Amino acid sequence: MGRIKVSIPQDFSFQTTIAVRITDLNYGGHVGNDTILSLIHEARVRYLRSLGFTELEFGGTSLIMSDAAIEFRSEAFYGEELLFSVVADDFSRAGFDICYRVEKMIGDKSVVVALAKTGMVCYNYDEKKISAVPEEVKTKMLQK
Repeated sequence: MGRIKVSIPQDFSFQTTIAVRITDLNYGGHVGNDTILSLIHEARVRYLRSLGFTELEFGGTSLIMSDAAIEFRSEAFYGEELLFSVVADDFSRAGFDICYRVEKMIGDKSVVVALAKTGMVCYNYDEKKISAVPEEVKTKMLQK
């Protein structure tokens, strides 16, 4: 079976650090794969907030995640600080990707924990319909 290879840009417009909590660990003693997606969600919310948006207040529309891909590279453990680098990419009429690089430090060396993408679609929850990416949003995301 072929493995997922997540292709992401090299330049990121936003970074945030999230500490691994004891509740993030699985029975193997490291951060669970499901938890990586939850931590990515937290990084996405922080990224949107830095631009003045939320997932529900997104320039006159809202966001819904249509897909996600994660390539796991290294384990993460309790107490480690994970650096999430985030950028929006590959815009279409109604959506775009948010790309993530998750890293940790081992000594003075940066180690990639995961690479990920989430497909985001603009969505009107009241009308239950897909909507266009607001131009204001796209402009802000491409500036940073």
